[in-house]
Amino acid sequence: MRRLAVFASGSGSNFEAIAAGCKSGAIRDAEVVLCVCDKAGAYVLERAARYGVDILQFNPKEFSSKRDFERMIADRMDALRVELVCLAGYMRIIGDELLERYGGRIVNIHPALLPAFKGAHAIKDAFEYGVKVYGVTIHEVDNTLDGGRIISQVAVPYEGDDIEALEEMIHKAEHKLYVETINRILDK
Repeated sequence: MRRLAVFASGSGSNFEAIAAGCKSGAIRDAEVVLCVCDKAGAYVLERAARYGVDILQFNPKEFSSKRDFERMIADRMDALRVELVCLAGYMRIIGDELLERYGGRIVNIHPALLPAFKGAHAIKDAFEYGVKVYGVTIHEVDNTLDGGRIISQVAVPYEGDDIEALEEMIHKAEHKLYVETINRILDK
């Protein structure tokens, strides 16, 4: 079984899509062995507990530096023999420690067709801009904001005026694309 870690800061719907995909076999020969979360009380922690996934919840303010908390995370992933790190709504920029130890094995999902609409408010930014084709991108993580090699994308056409309906469509596309992309990555 291939061993995955999923990082999330919020509700964890992409965490659940990945964990459920592993459990059902939609993601072949893989299991989520660690959920990393930087927010106490985040709903992803309940989802992880339901799936029996080991949880590493931490408060970044309790560490003297980003390198210190990333070292703690990387040490835990090393102990669990994590092979692939999937960022799923983790609202922190990955720093040097994790990139040095897990570079080339960290992927992120972003709710826009990169390189357009980088950053934390991509759906809102694209909606306010008035685009007619939204989308989802999965990319390798490097030391740039929403940079790194694009692995996969899917377009989400939408011409309505209901941002909540749009967000629901994008999240549905994210869940499907992440499962498909993880399979492709692990097959290599």
